[in-house]
Amino acid sequence: MFSAGDCHAAQGDGEVCVTGIECPMAFSLRFDVRKGRSLKPWRYQFVTPPGPLQSRSDERGYFASTALGPDLMENAKNAIRDVIDWLVVEKDLSREDAYVLCSLAADLKISQIVDQPNWGVSAYLALSVFL
Repeated sequence: MFSAGDCHAAQGDGEVCVTGIECPMAFSLRFDVRKGRSLKPWRYQFVTPPGPLQSRSDERGYFASTALGPDLMENAKNAIRDVIDWLVVEKDLSREDAYVLCSLAADLKISQIVDQPNWGVSAYLALSVFL
């Protein structure tokens, strides 16, 4: 129920054309099984080590949600709505507090525009806000 691939050695945020520097890559993944729960597609948590191509890094990692579709504004709204839903369930915040936290700490990025007419917008929330 999981797949990984399409590894890029380098690619700017936004995947503006079909060309990224494709490469073979080895990686390790850790999964937590949570019985009785389902995971929405395009929702993920990750940690990225600091490096020259990272404008920001956070040792605790990020929660992110991506929305795809033909309307960038609607995708941005849906990505934030999904982060709000996650904050309500996982961090026990009210919807209002989760919305305010997203306004203060979430970053929206254009994830891809190469798959016209489906554009991607991702909302990232650094997990260090919960220290």
